[in-house]
Amino acid sequence: MGKPEQLIAASTWKQYAVRHPAGYYDLVTEDTGEVPVRLFFTPELLRSAETTLYRQIVNATRFPGAKLVAITPDAHYGYGVPVGCVILTDAQWGAVAMGPVGFDIGCGMMSARSDVDAEEATPDRRRAFNAAVMERVEMGMGGVSRRFSGIDKREFNELVRGGAEYYVDRYGASFNRSHAERHRIPVEDSWDIPWGGPGRPERGLAQIGSLGGGNHFIELQRSSQTGTLFAQVHTGSRGFGHGLATNYFEMARAERPEVRDIDLGFFMAGSKHYRSYLNAVAAGGNYAILNRLVIFEAIAEAFHKVFRRPLELVYEISHNLVQRECHPDYGEVLVHRKGATRAFPKGHPSLAGTQWEQTGHPVLIPGSNKDFSFILRPLPGAAASGFSVNHGAGRKLSRGEATRSLSQSQVDADYRRAGILVNLDGRVPLDEAAPCYKPSREVVQAVLDAGLAEIEHELWPLSSLKGTDERSGRRSKKEKGGRAAQSPELRKLSRKRADLTAAELDAELESDRLSGFQFDADSDDSDHNDDSDDGGDTHDPSSTHY
Repeated sequence: MGKPEQLIAASTWKQYAVRHPAGYYDLVTEDTGEVPVRLFFTPELLRSAETTLYRQIVNATRFPGAKLVAITPDAHYGYGVPVGCVILTDAQWGAVAMGPVGFDIGCGMMSARSDVDAEEATPDRRRAFNAAVMERVEMGMGGVSRRFSGIDKREFNELVRGGAEYYVDRYGASFNRSHAERHRIPVEDSWDIPWGGPGRPERGLAQIGSLGGGNHFIELQRSSQTGTLFAQVHTGSRGFGHGLATNYFEMARAERPEVRDIDLGFFMAGSKHYRSYLNAVAAGGNYAILNRLVIFEAIAEAFHKVFRRPLELVYEISHNLVQRECHPDYGEVLVHRKGATRAFPKGHPSLAGTQWEQTGHPVLIPGSNKDFSFILRPLPGAAASGFSVNHGAGRKLSRGEATRSLSQSQVDADYRRAGILVNLDGRVPLDEAAPCYKPSREVVQAVLDAGLAEIEHELWPLSSLKGTDERSGRRSKKEKGGRAAQSPELRKLSRKRADLTAAELDAELESDRLSGFQFDADSDDSDHNDDSDDGGDTHDPSSTHY
């Protein structure tokens, strides 16, 4: 994983993808070696996949101890490895890889339901709901919490170590925490938060309960199955997770200078940072879980104000984590989910004793804010994908392409005709508009074809809330930090590369690697299917993972 090699099948790799009877593609080339690679694509998704995705698929197979690579149907060109991939490494001696977790540690989804008929969501009530949420939840880069902005480091430590368990005991809660995927991810007592450094994780101190920018969103939705109102949230660990990741990426770079691409950094069990990084992922994951649950409480309050009836938590689930799990074919493994989400079916040992033991837990897959989102239920076939599915629809237009090619007036008019209210002014962020994303039905069809899960609810957006930060293509003075403060030369490259296509960006980064120049590609993040906060060229870097 030093200097980039010439890949044998770089331009012909799709010819080697062989359809498996189980409904996915096996990809075997000289470049991928003995590590099984499974592409959970429909024929159309395979056809339209970026050619440059291949190098990142190969990268995913090269981490020490890799046992399986699963590429999810929303996959697109990311940083180091694809956004939308699952990597299983040996839990005893394999690597814990950082790029396959990303910068928005623990980013994920929350879904809630009501018994309110969707017909009650008149245009006036949709506007009232959006306004009530905006009164309670801060949105956009750098936004602070309306509830926790004044907590000190001691209380913050309790929250990120104790997770939902501590939050419920200390503050009380209006939700059933058994509907969260995890109450708490254990953090060792010996681990200390690496405050300061280039990442400045202290940015997250005042942000619990804020949405962030980028692809993070809140939606009011209608279920096609029940005709009732649902609500959905996508957000993560804000400046805290982004800051932790930044600091550990720098530690990995210092420890393994031979790994030229910072996005391919990793730790082995003998590293002094190995357990420390896993603790950081746990703390960042706990923060993200809390963030979604605190936002849920605010949304439930807004919903009750407008519709006079309660919202009930359906499920809260993370993506962008590495967790130790037992797989029936590969044994004890570290499962890295990069823009992918866990999918345990009924009877899975990890669900024993929970209310999901006989049904499998819900899986939440958002589409764009002018397309269907889905709640699925995992099936036994999910073992083939490392018990994982995609976490969204996946981008098909870069942010730069979107702002260049889409018409603001036309996009806004399309949303008005569809009856979808974005924020209060109806102005749709072009880099997050529907044309930027793959059709969600096509993506979910790949999940159905492979028998990974089945559909429980199809959810159509009625109103959408997103941060409305200035998308000028320039980083503000306040947001210049990112992973590390950038030189004028890097900032110039950052602005330039925001406008490149994936293929052009790949070529640029390849040239940099060959010449020894190191560019921090993730500082201008890209994951409704990107993920990162605080800093970024055209959106929130803590919403970085897509």
